[in-house]
Amino acid sequence: MALRDFKVLTFDVVGTLIDFETGVLTAVRRIGGPAAAKLSDDEIFGPYIEGRDAHYERSSIAFKLVYLHLAKKLGLPADEASADAFQHAMFRHPAFPDSAEALARLRRHYRLVAMTNADRPTFAFYDEALGRPFHDSITVDEALHPKPDARYFAYNRGRQSAFGFKQADIIHVAQSQYHDIRPAKPLGYATCWIERRRGLKGFGGTPAVPEITQADYCFPTLKALADAVDADAAA
Repeated sequence: MALRDFKVLTFDVVGTLIDFETGVLTAVRRIGGPAAAKLSDDEIFGPYIEGRDAHYERSSIAFKLVYLHLAKKLGLPADEASADAFQHAMFRHPAFPDSAEALARLRRHYRLVAMTNADRPTFAFYDEALGRPFHDSITVDEALHPKPDARYFAYNRGRQSAFGFKQADIIHVAQSQYHDIRPAKPLGYATCWIERRRGLKGFGGTPAVPEITQADYCFPTLKALADAVDADAAA
């Protein structure tokens, strides 16, 4: 299908629209002081991913525990105040520079739906940072099962059908191979990979996958997707 044939764009939020990797690294190095300044990105991301996997409670409360896990692993300050500071920093992850403008353009052509593993209170901060572009949003506390669980994607499919949209109308847009592209493909979703880490080694702040799943579309940035949609519409 051509891009113009879809009616609904569903979006992963954290990692695709919100630059959580920069947010995590900035917070850890600020809170952790000189000891954290010496650490590489991968040295921070390793225990961060472990901590998030161990504490997949609601994001508005869980990141205190994630921080304490990584702090103990890395020998950083592991007191309550530091954990609170990290939790509060997670609400203020920056949007990627192209996200808000590209979403505003894409909204002219599609119904936009957020599909996030953040909970509703956390998503409210991200939605504000993005300019409130979504027609609909699904948070993990509503879906009950976090991505990559197939039940999350089934929840979205049922929700969009209530608005009159079929699965063939939907294309899922995401950065994470692990959380989004890999599980969505076998469930019948068309997919668009926003390759935010193009040119960088490894998987950064998301879990690794054994092999890359080929998406139906692939762009290095959200701006590039919006440019392609505008060009397709003009043609």
